[in-house]
Amino acid sequence: MLKHFKMNSTLLACVSSPIVILAIAIAGNTLTSNSTIAESNVGETKQTEYIPQVAFRKAPRLVDIYTTFNTVRMRSATYYFDVTIPEDAGAPLHKVAIELRQGQEEIYYKLEKTVAYLGDHRRKGDKLALETVSIDESTGIITVEFTEPLPPDTTFTIGLKPRRNPDYDGIYVFGVTVFPQGENPYGLYLGSRSLTFYSGYDGFFGY
Repeated sequence: MLKHFKMNSTLLACVSSPIVILAIAIAGNTLTSNSTIAESNVGETKQTEYIPQVAFRKAPRLVDIYTTFNTVRMRSATYYFDVTIPEDAGAPLHKVAIELRQGQEEIYYKLEKTVAYLGDHRRKGDKLALETVSIDESTGIITVEFTEPLPPDTTFTIGLKPRRNPDYDGIYVFGVTVFPQGENPYGLYLGSRSLTFYSGYDGFFGY
């Protein structure tokens, strides 16, 4: 715009023709327009910037899944998921996603009761701080995010607390996916393990 185009008194004295004044005005508008286009191009470049994915160099391993009680309807059970991160994993582990992939019915959880420890379910060590525990209502996938990412050469266990065991006996298959620390993490599916629930003693009134 013309008001941004500064001229000194000497230049004004030389401008005696309306045509020259018009030319200066056009030049000023042209400079402003080009500047805007450049800023727009910069904005577009930022929007299309590629962010590479962070991935494990060597995969963590789903070691075991264990339940403290395997009778149907039991209320006091905890499901433990044991995972080990190899020494050469190449990245810390930030979060874990757990999904029921096969079973006779959906299982509901007390997410606020979720716990995690160093070690496995047999030899639990120090308790690990959890940043968030959430569930995707559309898929039933539970995501557990650690406050501090877990370094390579670490074994840990996550304990999920169901409201109660399923009403129907049978095999229930759980899949586990892990995510490294990073801005654009690549989720790595570790495979699945199963829990088997049996009929028999009715644990409905368990605690």
